[in-house]
Amino acid sequence: MRDFYVDTKFRVRYAETDAMRIVHHSSYIVWYEEGRSEFMRKIGLPYSKIEENGYFFSVVEVKAQYKRPAVYDEEVVVRTRLVEVRTRKVIFYYEVYRASDWTLLSRGKSIHVSVDENNKVTTIPEDYRELLLKYLSVVEYEL
Repeated sequence: MRDFYVDTKFRVRYAETDAMRIVHHSSYIVWYEEGRSEFMRKIGLPYSKIEENGYFFSVVEVKAQYKRPAVYDEEVVVRTRLVEVRTRKVIFYYEVYRASDWTLLSRGKSIHVSVDENNKVTTIPEDYRELLLKYLSVVEYEL
């Protein structure tokens, strides 16, 4: 079984928390995006390059499960995997861990469709698809 992933580590910022210093649920979606952006950079296909060529990976669905709370000033790790690549669609999975003890805090997934500058669904360019397929993970969990 192939399991390629990229870990992105950072410290919880105060602005991401509520009055009890617990991370607001919406912040996890932003963290997923940060993990996904870092994943794409690591494989040599940053979003900036994709967009320069007139393509965009538009988010069509995001799901998140919350297991344990993250709190202000602790370090977290977003583990990002690419789990599906089709001609027009890609799916990423995420896991967020507390860095100090690797407690699972959240799981999620996002589905993206390739669109052009006019927001019309389009085929992912073949060279992009070939590169993405090299980093595909065969890992699944139910959300």
